[in-house]
Amino acid sequence: MDENGQTRARGRDQGERERSGGAGESGGDGQSGGAADSSGSPVGRERLLAAWHGSKRMLVGGTSGETIRERLNRLLADAPAAYDLDSWLDMYGNEDGIVGELERRTAEALGMEAAAFFPTGTMAQQVALRCWAGRTGNATVAGHPLSHLEVYERDAYAVVSGLRMVHPTTEPRLPTAAELHDLQEPFGTLTVELPLRDAGYLLPEWDELTALVEAAREHDATVHFDGARIWECGPHFGRSLPEIAALADSVYVSYYKSLDGISGAALAGPTDFVEEARAWRHRYGGQLFQQWPTVLAALTGLDRELPRLPEYVAHAKVVAQALREGLAEAGVPWFRVHPEVPHTHDFQIWLPHPAEALNEAGVRQAEETGTTLFRKWFEEGPLGLSMTEVSIRSSAMDWTAEDVRTALRDFLGRVRA
Repeated sequence: MDENGQTRARGRDQGERERSGGAGESGGDGQSGGAADSSGSPVGRERLLAAWHGSKRMLVGGTSGETIRERLNRLLADAPAAYDLDSWLDMYGNEDGIVGELERRTAEALGMEAAAFFPTGTMAQQVALRCWAGRTGNATVAGHPLSHLEVYERDAYAVVSGLRMVHPTTEPRLPTAAELHDLQEPFGTLTVELPLRDAGYLLPEWDELTALVEAAREHDATVHFDGARIWECGPHFGRSLPEIAALADSVYVSYYKSLDGISGAALAGPTDFVEEARAWRHRYGGQLFQQWPTVLAALTGLDRELPRLPEYVAHAKVVAQALREGLAEAGVPWFRVHPEVPHTHDFQIWLPHPAEALNEAGVRQAEETGTTLFRKWFEEGPLGLSMTEVSIRSSAMDWTAEDVRTALRDFLGRVRA
């Protein structure tokens, strides 16, 4: 199979991981690749969620293990500080109501002229690329084979919008300016995922990013940031969100991946571009009758989680170092904490064990000790290697380095048993 074929196959597997919530987003699916219990049958979703729900301490953040009632109660408790609950319900995203308030606050946070709320990031991305293709007259997009567009959106840019993708690099990192200059055909839009999730939530250095954007400008191309997690990029770059977003012509952001929202996304950019995007949003079926629950959760996230992200990023470095030291002390071969120093509050861990053994050890640790160290593991590397994602949120902030090493020793003991 050629390199592109390998990327496509990997994309199908990881698309399943995205739909099942991944390791730190929304929990396991209980249908694909679950752990095996003592009877040899797969561990179901109910057992996973019950184990996480019953945990008194959780290192890895996320909303899985929460019942509908608990999520509603939490929303009701948090929302009054974010928006007047005596205001009228929204109707088709009216701009003078709660949806308009979220759009204005999002544009302000990013330093952009305007923003439009979308029910999903996939829809927002497709609309952005379609609009730019129409404006540039070029249906070719330069992007990365590990990007969300390629791995998790079922080729929507091609199947729905008639666009095509070219790859400046296939290395597990963002492309360089030189690689963009070396492309042998013109492109109308450059897409940059910040951070590049499937490469380990990697970010370039600031001068590398600015050089990449400048290279796109020299090719008369527009620049679109897949900024689903751009909220957490400021500490690495040493720049504010408006400074980062100002490099791009448009930015997509997610409200649930970093901000603990229910769902939803936004597309931000120049006012005329956002107005065009609103028209395409309607055509794509994104003009929903009412969206106030997701919008309320997003406003709460902007208030509560956005200011905390620098603390999460700093603590992720402490946790990653403790895990790395603990794995080395335990003599685990072929392990990897990637990147060694996280660029954001998310990073990967690779261990030389089957996913079902790691998942079973994790569930038993949660059930028997009330501690959840990791979420789900997935076999995505060479034979015998499994990976999980660690996402540091509020639940991890009271974990010391010694707490992490102690829980890791217990986890590894259960794996070996």
